[in-house]
Amino acid sequence: MIVKPASEDTVELKWFKSSYSSGNEGDSCVEVATVPGVVHVRDSKNVQGPSLGFAPGTWAVFVAYASGV
Repeated sequence: MIVKPASEDTVELKWFKSSYSSGNEGDSCVEVATVPGVVHVRDSKNVQGPSLGFAPGTWAVFVAYASGV
C-alpha cells in the first residue's frame, strides 16, 4: 500500500464513485482513480486529503472479498 498526500496527485487522475457506495445522506463514498500499475482510493468527503495507492491485484482481491465472490 502506498500513502500519498493528495497535493502530490496529478491532475491527470479521473476519479469516480461506485454506484453501490453511498450512505443515508448519499455522501458515504470512496472514489477510485486508476493509472497503469496503481489503483488510487480516497474519501469523497475529503478530496484534498490523502489517498491510498494499491497494486491492481491487491485491489482486485479486496473488491472480490468485499463483494463476497
